[in-house]
Amino acid sequence: MTNSKLIILNPTDTIAILPSGAKKGDDPLEIGAPLAANVMAGHKLALKDHAKGDEIIKFGQIIGKATEAIKAGEHVHSHNCAFTDHGQDYQIGADLEAAKSAIPSMEGRTFMGYRRKNGEVGTRNMIVLCATVNCSATVIQHASQELLASGVLDQYENVDGIVGLTHGTGCGMSAQKGYELLERVLWGYATHPNSGATIFVGLGCEMMQIARMKSLFDADNQNSVDNFHSLAIQEVGGTRQTIEAIKAKVIELLPEVNKATREECSASELKIALQCGGSDGFSGITANPALGKTADMLAGLGATAILSETPEIYGAEQLLLRRAANKEVADKLINQIKWWEKYVEINQGSLDNNPSPGNKAGGLTTILEKSLGATAKSGSTPLTAVYDYGEKVTEPGFVYMDTPGYDPVCATGQIAGGAHMVVFTTGRGSAFGSKPAPTIKVATNDTLFKQMPDDMDINCGDVLSAGISLEDKGAQILDLILRVASGEKTKSELLGLGDNEFVPWQVGAVM
Repeated sequence: MTNSKLIILNPTDTIAILPSGAKKGDDPLEIGAPLAANVMAGHKLALKDHAKGDEIIKFGQIIGKATEAIKAGEHVHSHNCAFTDHGQDYQIGADLEAAKSAIPSMEGRTFMGYRRKNGEVGTRNMIVLCATVNCSATVIQHASQELLASGVLDQYENVDGIVGLTHGTGCGMSAQKGYELLERVLWGYATHPNSGATIFVGLGCEMMQIARMKSLFDADNQNSVDNFHSLAIQEVGGTRQTIEAIKAKVIELLPEVNKATREECSASELKIALQCGGSDGFSGITANPALGKTADMLAGLGATAILSETPEIYGAEQLLLRRAANKEVADKLINQIKWWEKYVEINQGSLDNNPSPGNKAGGLTTILEKSLGATAKSGSTPLTAVYDYGEKVTEPGFVYMDTPGYDPVCATGQIAGGAHMVVFTTGRGSAFGSKPAPTIKVATNDTLFKQMPDDMDINCGDVLSAGISLEDKGAQILDLILRVASGEKTKSELLGLGDNEFVPWQVGAVM
């Protein structure tokens, strides 16, 4: 895979990756001129001459076309490589048998979790304060801050925290899809297995009515939720009185929530969200494929790995469809891809707008290239189910959920679907966290791991620098997942991140 000069990814590739440590004057594999001063680690060099219009191949797949002649050894990036239409002649299930064979045989693993009355298992035991509308955001923020400052939680060792989840919508919504997405997300958080108790707080007159959610999702069924409560500012008597009412309710609930204790649970109970952000040229080589090995191990344990970010699998969806469990699963993913094509078109955008300036500075050029790295997180096992945004995830193995690529919006949908935690790979660096499901952050390179030690939980840079195998690194990630599931705090938890990263997907005009 590597040598002292270049990272060669695939025998059929027409480019290679410049590793960390390369410097001006190095002659890469005698393929051309010495490295230019502006070529940074993680960027691409041509392995052969390309004429204008030639396809540029990475990971054995087309990532773009040459917009000008490119000589062997020259830098390949946005100045001479452009997005090109990708084929959509899908071969559904073509690799399904190989994918089934990729499920590893695993000895059972366990973690210490909270068993809920409805049989589900949590990895955290938190009290969730959830706004139904932006109008109730301030009372939730004040109540949670005042409770935390009071030190009341110090008396309850089995309560992992109080989280105040607020957002900027809940009323003035024109699109039925947007309304349904928000409703699904709010209920998903309220009934999340990491929630020991939930208090919904509304204004009273908003579109997002608590009573409607109760009716729609059957809140009176004790198998639906352990502990559900609600308040409305207009009914309680205004802002200050509502803040005090929230605090009083939490104090009343704490002794009951504290009764929950951790017990040994099967790792098959876990649902793990796969996420990437601030990606770079190393993401598809180190952290993402290592996490893919973890996803395979989760499938072998009977657990669930949830891939998302539809705009960031665009161009690589064929790799997922080739291992779809059946036509129904494949058709749902294809329909989601088609919806996104129309969605960006009517909003005068392009799916190739997705690579951010930071992604490009890190060596990623087109969405086709970025998507190949992003799908590496999914591993190699069958695609067993496809879900809509925030839909409750029930199928084990590798599954897919339709979400935007924007990290907080994506993770919000995954957690609403039941993800116990988020494993988040990053090459440029991320200050992301989530509640009530914690985030594990994985660095793609040694430099980032050293630069952001308070944010990064695990380093995958040593896949290149120390020759650690992807399998061993995947096993390390799995070990950390089980420790975090048992209560070990992640870096983002220690920093207190997660309240402001609750961002439900808003679709449609604001009226």
